[in-house]
Amino acid sequence: MRYAFFPGCSLETTAWDFDRSVRAVCRTLGITLEDIPDWVCCGSTPAHTSNASLAVALPVMTLQKAKHMGCPVMTACASCYSRLRTANHKVCSDPDERQRAERVTGKPYDGSVEVRHVVDVLVNDFGLDNIRARVKRSLSGVRVASYYGCLLTRPPEIVAFDNPEHPSCMDDLFKAAGAEAVEWPYRTECCGAGLSMTEPDAVNRLGHKLVSMARQAGADCIAVACPLCQLNLDLRQADAAKAYGAVLPTPVLYVTQLLGLALGLSVGELGFNALTVSADSVLQRCEMVVSAGRGGRP
Repeated sequence: MRYAFFPGCSLETTAWDFDRSVRAVCRTLGITLEDIPDWVCCGSTPAHTSNASLAVALPVMTLQKAKHMGCPVMTACASCYSRLRTANHKVCSDPDERQRAERVTGKPYDGSVEVRHVVDVLVNDFGLDNIRARVKRSLSGVRVASYYGCLLTRPPEIVAFDNPEHPSCMDDLFKAAGAEAVEWPYRTECCGAGLSMTEPDAVNRLGHKLVSMARQAGADCIAVACPLCQLNLDLRQADAAKAYGAVLPTPVLYVTQLLGLALGLSVGELGFNALTVSADSVLQRCEMVVSAGRGGRP
């Protein structure tokens, strides 16, 4: 299994632990990732709210480069996934959009490069039975609230690989690793997304609601597949608790960090020292030795 990997900007900076854990998990499972050479920013939130043509042209530039690699593109950031898939959708469905993108980039592109999210690849390409067979450290006793957020499964006409209103792919992945996936109603609610700097109170309110509900549902931790979701729920958790009421500190882990534990990888290989809220309680449930040092975010 071989994929052209698009890490995107977040995985090379604030979400370096997501990048590390994705690569470690794929390497362990025999999934080959080849970075797309000279990839560029997909535009994420700013481009499609300020310049519609740039919002398509930026991801198209990367997809043009990936096309020469002769394999599907895989990305881990939910926002990058959304922008790449949206660009393909617009190029394929709107001839004017395609012409504008080709005019901006100076190269032809027909929208034919397949774009996959790492969760989709793990569940639907590698397969849950193969995951079960590779488990070395069962997550039995760990109760996980899978948080899909806004972009991973919506809008369904663009990113559909799961039910847009009640997705289950992450839950199925954790069950295959031995964990208990808790049922909770906020799995696709918004965390505040890019309002973290401009509207921190709104982000704290939404994050507090999510963490509180996860705890009420009996979760030991929250699992995410988006760097922005992880940042809002992890880094701002203490501020949210001060503003809206105390909640038991809740680790917010990337899906590949939690899966990596089940595959026998170490906390160092998975970037656990980047977490703001300690995951020691989860590690203890997995009967792992709790690390003494915590490096924190860069």
